[in-house]
Amino acid sequence: MSNNTGNTLLALLAGAAIGAVAGILMAPDKGSKTREKIKDGFDDAKKNLKNKFDSASEQFKSKAANTQFDLEETYDDLVSNMSHKTEDVISFLETKLADLKKENAKLQK
Repeated sequence: MSNNTGNTLLALLAGAAIGAVAGILMAPDKGSKTREKIKDGFDDAKKNLKNKFDSASEQFKSKAANTQFDLEETYDDLVSNMSHKTEDVISFLETKLADLKKENAKLQK
C-alpha cells in the first residue's frame, strides 16, 4: 500500500471514529440509554462474529474430514494398484526364471 493511500485510509477511519463519537455525545437519549444501545450493538456484533466463526469452523472441519477421507481412499487405491503391479512383476520374473532354468538344463547335458 502506498503512503498516500495509507494516509487516506487512516484519515477516513479517524473521521468515522470522530463522527461516531460526536453522534453518541450529541444523541438526544440519556447517557444510560446510549450506553445500553452501544452495549447492545457490541453484543450483536459479538454474536454475529461468533456465528461467522462457528460457520467457518464447521466448513473447515467438514472440508478437513472430506480431505482425510479422500486421502485415505487415494492411499488405498495406490496400495491396491501397487499390489497388482507387484503381482505382474512377480509373474514376469517367475516366467523369466522358468525360461532361464530351461536354458540352464539344456547347457548341463
